[in-house]
Amino acid sequence: MIEKKILIFDDDEAFLDVVNLIFILPEYRLQVFKSSEHVLQRVESFNPDIILMDNWIPNIGGVRASQLIKSHVDLQIIPIIFISAHNDIRSLSKNAMADDYLAKPFDIIELENKVRHLLYSKKRIAKNASRNKSFMA
Repeated sequence: MIEKKILIFDDDEAFLDVVNLIFILPEYRLQVFKSSEHVLQRVESFNPDIILMDNWIPNIGGVRASQLIKSHVDLQIIPIIFISAHNDIRSLSKNAMADDYLAKPFDIIELENKVRHLLYSKKRIAKNASRNKSFMA
């Protein structure tokens, strides 16, 4: 089985504990950053299959960090799930150019389903395959 890499930008310890429990399987590899500092370099270095982005992440914040990723030609294909306790997460997510969103507190099954959907949709698999080839070239 091919390992799926999940990059997480969040400084909420309780959230990180739950995510570590959910994605403990060997098919996943997690990388966590507790600030959005050097966001583009961190994404390029880890080359994730999906990103979980907190709205309130220190430094430039989740909206701006997501916009930077989605505006970068080599990184824009990486799906982002925007996560926040903000009462208008739908608008924030749209402004962040995220692929999906999840409101805190959240249902564990809903998080798993959203991640799996974005990771394993046929369209994503094809786009990620072409992206990984360009990174190797």
